[in-house]
Formats: sequence, C-alpha cells, structure tokens
Amino acid sequence: MIELERQYFVLDTTTLTDSETRKKEGYESICEGIDSILELISKARLKLNISCYVPYPTVYNEINDFINRYDCGDEIKAKADTWLVKKTPNRYEVEVPAGIFYEYVDYMRDRINKGMKVAEDAIWEAAISCLHISAEDKTKEEIEMEVKRKEIGQTISDFRDKYRNALRYGILDSAPDIDVLLLAKELDAAVVGADDGIEKWAERLGLRFVRASSFPQMIKEYLRKKKMIDEGER
Repeated sequence: MIELERQYFVLDTTTLTDSETRKKEGYESICEGIDSILELISKARLKLNISCYVPYPTVYNEINDFINRYDCGDEIKAKADTWLVKKTPNRYEVEVPAGIFYEYVDYMRDRINKGMKVAEDAIWEAAISCLHISAEDKTKEEIEMEVKRKEIGQTISDFRDKYRNALRYGILDSAPDIDVLLLAKELDAAVVGADDGIEKWAERLGLRFVRASSFPQMIKEYLRKKKMIDEGER
C-alpha cells in the first residue's frame, strides 16, 4: 500500500454550506450537504492522510450555528466535532508581508470610493424621481406614502444591490475570513471556500485555493485513484 504525504486543508464555512455545491452534487438540503461532505472528509482522513482544519472558535462556531439553525441533528454535529480539526490561528506569530497589508488598504480605499459613488448616484436618482410626482389632488400623507413606496423604496433596493457589488467583492469582511487565511498560512495548507474575498487574498498570499463546489469531486477522485492503486498492488 502506498503511503501518501499528508495534505492539509483549511475550510471556510462555505465549504459545507455553499448552495452551488448542493446544486452540483445533488444534495437536497443543507443538512444532507453538510453530512455528505463530512463523510467524504472522514474517508479522506482515514484513507488519504488528509487533515481538514477549521479556525476555532470563529469558523467552528459558524458551522455549528448552521447545524443548529437547520436542525441537522446531533449525529452531524458529532461528525463535525470528530473529523474537523479545530485550531486557533497563531495571530501574533504568522508573518504576512507588509506589501500585502499595503495592497489591501489601497484596495479597500478604492472599494469605499466606488461605494460612495453608488450612494451619490442613488441620492440623485431619488431626488429626480420625487420631482416628477404630481401633487395635484393629493394630501401630504398620500404624497409621502407614494414617495416611500414607489420612488425611495425602489431606489433603496437598487442601491443595496449596487453597493453590495461595488464594495463587497474581494473584501475580507469578517474575523472568520481572516482566520482562515492566517491558519492556512501557518500550516502551509490549501484554502477551501466559496468566498471571492478569501480566494483573492489567498492567491495574493501564495496559498493554494480550492473552490467549495469542486472540493467533493476532488476528494472523490483522490479516493477513486487510491482504490485503483491499492487493488492493483494485490
């Protein structure tokens, strides 16, 4: 039997909860998806010497919140506790190049400016729309209701979509995001997730990145090939 060199993966919460993964793999519910992926992780640990880490407590707590929120049950929670290696990243010892920090600040400034431009456009659109409302035969209350419902309401909805697109792409906007990258850097591990911000900055840090939707198939292929090799040696 061939001994494989140990591989390390650090999982973002989206590794287990990504909707694209569920669609691609045919999982009917988020609980089925979490359970099936944890089953693959357990086989990868026992047969392929692969260890899957999650930052503790940040990502670990997020995963537990999903399990509890969707009533996935104690069995799935036990699988998560068994097969996911919990580790707190050494935030004070992991070295991140100063250039990355500088680049991130510059990137954030650009995104904030784009968000501000979206906000300015929304204000102008709302003001212009309100000017076209006819006040004839309407009470003050009716005009106020029409402004809120037809003009301002739609403008706010459009603004939220545009603002989210302008500001959030490529952004590390939570402590779990940072912890995933720091732990992967500490362990020299691959990052698994569906978050665009994590993917972008994993690349900048020189870390291998695996899309969450590709992770189950990758593990299945490893297992299939390992089985073929082992059977061929008999």
